[in-house]
Amino acid sequence: MPAPDLGHDTGEPSRLPFFVGVRSSDRVIRTAARVVVLGALLCGTLAAQSRFASFTEVRDVLGSLADILPAALKVPEASAAARAWTGWAERQDRTIRDRLQRGDEETIVNWLLFGTTFTTLPRVPLDTPGAPSDQNARTQLIAARTAALVNALASPGQDERRLFARALFARQGYSMATSAERTKLATRLSRLVESVLAERADISREIQAIRQAASVSEQFAAQSKLFRDRGLSLDTSFRPSFALEQALLQLRAKRLLESGEIRDVAVIGPGLDFTDKTSGYDFYPQQTLQPFALIDSLIRTGLVKDAASVRLTTLDISPRVNDHLARSRKRASAGEAYRLRLPLDLGIKWKPQVLEYWKVAGDRIGTTTAPTRATVAGANVDVRTVVVRPAVTLQIAPLDLNVVLQRSDSRRFDLVVATNVFVYYDVLEQVLALANVRAMLNPGGFLLSNNALLELPASKMRSLGYITVEYSETRDDGDHIVWYQAQ
Repeated sequence: MPAPDLGHDTGEPSRLPFFVGVRSSDRVIRTAARVVVLGALLCGTLAAQSRFASFTEVRDVLGSLADILPAALKVPEASAAARAWTGWAERQDRTIRDRLQRGDEETIVNWLLFGTTFTTLPRVPLDTPGAPSDQNARTQLIAARTAALVNALASPGQDERRLFARALFARQGYSMATSAERTKLATRLSRLVESVLAERADISREIQAIRQAASVSEQFAAQSKLFRDRGLSLDTSFRPSFALEQALLQLRAKRLLESGEIRDVAVIGPGLDFTDKTSGYDFYPQQTLQPFALIDSLIRTGLVKDAASVRLTTLDISPRVNDHLARSRKRASAGEAYRLRLPLDLGIKWKPQVLEYWKVAGDRIGTTTAPTRATVAGANVDVRTVVVRPAVTLQIAPLDLNVVLQRSDSRRFDLVVATNVFVYYDVLEQVLALANVRAMLNPGGFLLSNNALLELPASKMRSLGYITVEYSETRDDGDHIVWYQAQ
């Protein structure tokens, strides 16, 4: 996610300009909730469970936001409050989960625009000038790549990306058995491309408006909910993992974290690489990076002795992510290693620290290969492969949990990380999520996030500092990692 220009300071609470006016006083609202327990996807481990937060647990948080509550939660009668909360929470859970399909469709559009495994056509240059000739050429290129993708989906073979996209469209009623049906799918893809490009243009305009805000505090707060109306995307990169390692180093330097204090950690929304929004790499199998990178960083920073010293739980609503991790655990139990690919676009002017991180990432959890050079759609790319030891994979367990509305009583974490997650939610959803994270943290535990979250007394979470990290010389290619501590 793009970060506003806040400089390079790593401040204490009094030096956090973007938190001015973020905290609020409490008010009380009366509501209640029914507990709903969901099954976990832990594949051979002690099963953790998720449940909906009860009203007793969120009452004070909701009361603090009475002015912005949806109409369904503005119930004056205390006797009806429980039913109102229960109904709203369950409907909202379905609404949030439904956004996964929109995110998957956007991912397929990114694949259509940038992917290289289904066509030799050049990638679509989205930043070309607006001259009619340029637009015409881009339109023709998109049409040609659309036809190529439809043909690829008609003959998917064993390619996991093609099989996934084909299955998604089959569920929507699209077949590829005849030429007419393939034409129908191509029309559907064209409309999706138009929708995604229009949405990106809207977001670009919103970013420009955000930059006119009076303070960097307001800019960061606005950007922290920028994708609140978008589909939930799963794609990731190594960038946030580098930023998290820098934050961990800061926490240790400030003695907020000590060696041996971290035993249980969680990653909210670990992601699953399909094709990212910038480079569009699709030449390696799908992977989840952040859980492995976090364990690697905890070892490198000296906060844990080795991978066996820490348990990691992923919290995600995506069946694709949870199934990928469950299958990876199953293969690891049979002795199979997990392979991470770390591509580095050599056309980007990376910051020196980022390059140094890329060279060593993963070396504490497996064996690494020397970089290999690849040419992808005219771009030079270095790729490192990390062969992760099976024992490390077995330390990672997935749990189906909607952090906005659910929590788990089965685990208490010392550290929770969430990058490019809360940006998909509005203020109410973010505050509810923060309360649920607090419920799953041990006292004094930390949440690390690259979003500014509204802090309420009822949430019992406080920001203690942040670090600004730049990845490259490209404008807005950076993050602010904020550390929130459970009170």
